[in-house]
Amino acid sequence: MVTRFECPGLWRLLVLRLLHRRLEREVRRDASGFLGMSLVVGWRTRTLLNISLWRDMDAVHSMGRVRRHVDATRVPSRLGVTTSGGVYAFAGDWRRVMFGIDCAGRSPVRPL
Repeated sequence: MVTRFECPGLWRLLVLRLLHRRLEREVRRDASGFLGMSLVVGWRTRTLLNISLWRDMDAVHSMGRVRRHVDATRVPSRLGVTTSGGVYAFAGDWRRVMFGIDCAGRSPVRPL
């Protein structure tokens, strides 16, 4: 999952960054299949990208069990922050995707 937050000011960017760090602990504890996340901050553009990794697509739905995350989804609009998000799934082994080589692909988020 990749979620983009475009903030109209620095303090709003800082608020969202702190909120994400606090929520990460609860998501790790209460959502099944959560593998981790990373925040990419564009300080000059006042942009925050949240990149999260999940075991599979079913695991993404477990976010609905994290009550504070459900509540936090309302915060960006209240702060005047514009958001967009997307789901990116495994497309196959890198050799097949980049060079068309026929080979079995294993998702890197699953054990080899």
